[in-house]
Formats: sequence, structure tokens, C-alpha cells
Amino acid sequence: MINYYKYLPTSIEDENWGLHVLNAGCNRISKKEIYPSVQHPAHHYFDWGKGRVFDEYQVIYITKGEGIFESASCRKSIIKEGTVLLLFPGEWHRFKPNEQTGWDEYWVGFKGPIMDNIVQQKFFNHRKAVLPVGIHESIIHLMLEIIEKTKNEKTGYQPMVAGIVLHLLGQIHSRIKQNNFKPEDITESIIHKARIIFRTNIDRDISIESIAEELNVSYAWFRKAFKAYSGIAPHQYLLQLKIEKAKTLLADHSKQVKEIAFSLNFKSSFYFSKLFKEKTGLSPEQFRKAMHR
Repeated sequence: MINYYKYLPTSIEDENWGLHVLNAGCNRISKKEIYPSVQHPAHHYFDWGKGRVFDEYQVIYITKGEGIFESASCRKSIIKEGTVLLLFPGEWHRFKPNEQTGWDEYWVGFKGPIMDNIVQQKFFNHRKAVLPVGIHESIIHLMLEIIEKTKNEKTGYQPMVAGIVLHLLGQIHSRIKQNNFKPEDITESIIHKARIIFRTNIDRDISIESIAEELNVSYAWFRKAFKAYSGIAPHQYLLQLKIEKAKTLLADHSKQVKEIAFSLNFKSSFYFSKLFKEKTGLSPEQFRKAMHR
């Protein structure tokens, strides 16, 4: 995971859409690291002793580690991985990772009458700000998609990102409902966690053995279970993620193929180009040209 955050300006046209995004980002907080980072803008920084109040909604997804949370409407709670924290405008709150574990967090901040109506209809409420939805690749995918769309701020991006936020809220609501009726299979839970690890470490040289160790299962069991559940071996799954990410990066003509290969931790640009052609039928240069025909 590469730490990232962005705070976004909005126009009257954006706000008139009914939902607009104010900020988005992701952070990996290591053990005993200061939280929040002192690099955060002053209007989002807070002191644990005082807490803070926002004039916006925020969805925060904790995908690894643990910590604590409390708000004006929720007593202090232990936060585990797979938890969504929902912050409400005007509601005092505070939260932080456990110093012994740290945590990985994704967040998006937004506001607008569409969300106000969702809350008024009691799909979400202040007293249930801690939502144990579990680890789900679909949620992390939406978070990453929001982050990607905010990076370039292309014209008309706000309604598109607002739509992804609504999809995200629908996913969260659906997972809460499903959790009330069906206990999650342990194998399914482990595979979901593995997919999150793959996605959040796409830029690193991470081994399948180290992932199995992190999940407290044997390498042989993990490889067999992952392929049985997903229909693809874990190593191939990671390579496919890298290729899909490379396709997105190739859209940016300022990035050289060698630079893209390096950013995705391929051992050489030659190996990256060879693998890319095997998977897509085109070399990276041919794929880039085909995108702009």
C-alpha cells in the first residue's frame, strides 16, 4: 500500500448533483507510529484528548490491524480488521490504531442531500457507526477505484465518483444484512483476506509463502484452497492484478514502460513486456496505441 490522500475542491454544479466527494485516501499505519500523521492538513488533524467534529460524512474501512473508536452516540469500541467506521456531520468522534498492531485504512469523505436522505430513512444511523462487515474484495476495489478517479480530477469526475460512493454504501448495507443471516465460511474468509493482501501490495515483491504465513495457514493448504475457491492459482491471480493495473498506468503517456514495470515490481521491463503480451495479445506499446485510436 502506498499512502495517499487528496482533498478536493467542488463547484456549485458538483454540489447540485446531490452527492459530492471531498476527500479520499489510504494509509498504512505501522506499529507505534504517530496517528494521525502530522502531514495531514490542519482541518483534518485531531488530538486524541479532544477528538474532532466534521461537517461531512466519512466511510473508513479498516482492512488490517485493530484499534479503538468512540463517538457522541457510540461508546468506546474495539475495532478489528474488516470494520467500516461511518462518521456523521456534526458528530464528535475519535479513533486510533492499537500501537502494537497499527492498521491499514481506506477512507472517503462526502456530503449532499442524497446521503442525508439515506440517513433519514434509517439505512445508517449515528448509534451504529461501527459496522463489522468483514473483509471483502468488492469493498476494497470500490475504495481503490474512488482513489484512482480523484488522482487526476478529470472534467466531470465528481458525479462519476459520487456514483461509486453510492455503490460502496450499497455494498456496506448489503454486507450488514447478509451478516445477520449467514455465518461466513472460514475458507471464504481467508481467501477474502488474501485478495486484500494481494491488492494492497501490488507494488511490492511479495511471496505467496509470506501471505500464507500472515494468514496462519500452511503454504500447501493456501495454494490448494485459493485455486479451488477462485479457479486460479494465487501467483497467477497476483500477476493478473498487476497486468490490470498496468493497463490503467499505460493510459498515462507521461509514464515510460520501464517506469511502469518498475512501479509494479517486475524484475525487468523485458519480462514485464513479455508477460503483458502473453496475457493481452499486445505489447505494452501496442496496447497504448490501441487505446487512443
